[in-house]
Amino acid sequence: MSETGQKQTHGFQTEVKQLLQLMIHSLYSNKEIFLRELVSNAADASDKLRFKALQNADLFEGDANLRVRISADAENNTVTISDNGIGMTHDEIVAHLGTIAKSGTADFFSKLSGDQAKDSQLIGQFGVGFYSAFIVADKVTVRSRAAGAASNEAVEWSSEGEGEFTVQAIEKSGRGTDIILHLKEDEKEYADEWRLRSIVTKYSDHISVAVEMLSPEVEAVAEEKDDEGNVVRPAIEAKPAQWEAINKATALWTREKADISDEEYNEFYKHVSHDFADPLLWEHNKVEGKTEYTSLLYIPSKAPFDMYNREKQHGLKLYVQRVFIMDDAEQFMPTYLRFVKGLLDSNDLPLNVSREILQDNKVTQAIRKGCTKRVLKMLEKLGNKDAEKYQSFWDEFGQVLKEGPAEDMANKEQIAKLLRFSSTETDSAVQNVSLPQYVERMKDGQDKIYYVVADSFEAAKNSPHLEVFRKKGIEVLLLADRIDEWLVSHLTEFDGKQLQSVTRGGLDLGEMDDAETKEAQEKLEQEFDDVISRVKAALEGKVKDVKVSHRLTDSPACIVTDEHDMSSQMAKLMASVGQEVPETLPIFEVNVEHELVKHVAETQDEDQFKQWSEVLFDQATLAERGSLKDPASYVARLNKLMLSLTNR
Repeated sequence: MSETGQKQTHGFQTEVKQLLQLMIHSLYSNKEIFLRELVSNAADASDKLRFKALQNADLFEGDANLRVRISADAENNTVTISDNGIGMTHDEIVAHLGTIAKSGTADFFSKLSGDQAKDSQLIGQFGVGFYSAFIVADKVTVRSRAAGAASNEAVEWSSEGEGEFTVQAIEKSGRGTDIILHLKEDEKEYADEWRLRSIVTKYSDHISVAVEMLSPEVEAVAEEKDDEGNVVRPAIEAKPAQWEAINKATALWTREKADISDEEYNEFYKHVSHDFADPLLWEHNKVEGKTEYTSLLYIPSKAPFDMYNREKQHGLKLYVQRVFIMDDAEQFMPTYLRFVKGLLDSNDLPLNVSREILQDNKVTQAIRKGCTKRVLKMLEKLGNKDAEKYQSFWDEFGQVLKEGPAEDMANKEQIAKLLRFSSTETDSAVQNVSLPQYVERMKDGQDKIYYVVADSFEAAKNSPHLEVFRKKGIEVLLLADRIDEWLVSHLTEFDGKQLQSVTRGGLDLGEMDDAETKEAQEKLEQEFDDVISRVKAALEGKVKDVKVSHRLTDSPACIVTDEHDMSSQMAKLMASVGQEVPETLPIFEVNVEHELVKHVAETQDEDQFKQWSEVLFDQATLAERGSLKDPASYVARLNKLMLSLTNR
């Protein structure tokens, strides 16, 4: 630590510089949220001190009355937000106020459009509470001393939001943090105490820590009487200005649901999540019985930018008997529900509970089970009640929910009901078909749920494997998300119906193929048995088998995966994450009724027959997998065959 008075100058992280420019240029139409964000941070600092003091009461330094104080100085055009919470050390203040410790920053900035309304929503999803101070201030000073540190170990951070900040050691008698906002000339309204009071009442009434402001000073007034001796105005005793709480300072989740307005629930969500948008929906529930706890669970309306980072800490705020214990208690929510925000307050966990104790705790497991079912029930209810609202949820969080069947075997069927897909019955890539809807629309005699997995919606929609299904009017689910192959490898059935890939070998449409159709298929196989043998010889070493196709009506050929082999999409998925992929040969199916295949069958020159067979195989591979191992050889063969046709 440097000696008192010595300044150190640091440069902001690149992402912070960009963000500050957006803040400074007033992206927010609702500027007053700066106070909500700073008060929320101050309340969090108080919660963290209360938790640490469970192990070391000396951190209270004789003052266990935790609070946040707001004061305005109209003459100097400043606003100060002070707390007596945990405070920060020199290293913590440099790390917390000089960088954005979140993944997805590049993605965040790439999505900025220049439209102030849209960009402010993006910033809200990103979560940048402290930096909102620069919406109204052209200079911000932070003075902080960590609880338990000496008075000369305090630190002052200061910046004008221009790309640099300074840090120096100072003396500070009390623990905690003071944030001084030097307001811009056109933001003087925020130096008015009544304006600040109204903002706190609007946004921070629910915070369990007292938010205090000085009451007006009262001058003494003598008693007044009329001519008849009646008191017309009683005497008023002089009162000095004193700190008074201006919020309810009661934990919102401990109140009765009937007494809490939607606006209060919305503001509390913004406090716990640091999101700027209202949540999509929430559930406030008190559980009594063997395990007693209160949960307040929120589904956000927008996904954060780091949602797909499974390694990032996620989870709920944990309180024990209304005492804050930890942020991001991931033990209470499975990873596939990592988008859920909110809190838990348990009566059955010890106050000194740690992450290690939570890991194998039976109470934890019971609460996790209850909260998981609660969220799934919330989503099921939303899907049944409001399809449009559920679609907005699915568009934001659907790919994460698709991780569920692999992770949560106990709730697999319930999760499956929540999934949405595109299908051959829809005209766009919008995923709005549920499995119950698919089952309800199944054809007479259909006993399987058919699907195709491809790299894109267009590739899935135009897959040659769908031809016989279109001919018979059978709906097929079109799966194009990267996780879909992983999903169907774990979700193998629904409602007693097997999920069947149309790209797998041995296609059997069961009762949907009549005896006449099956007889015609057998006749074709016998008729073209010699041709199939020739193709098999021409492609020896490249295919596992060659068969007459009964799934193609318009395309000349396709490749399919043997029933027990790894699919091409799963192989791509494994390769993309650096896994070794076993080499497997596909089954090659040819449409013997296609004119091109008939032409090949009539080719007597064995060299040309081999080249035609290889071209058909490469085309089928290209249609299924999107690439070839040796595209140059394919082009050379195709050119040679084209020349041979033109020379006839």
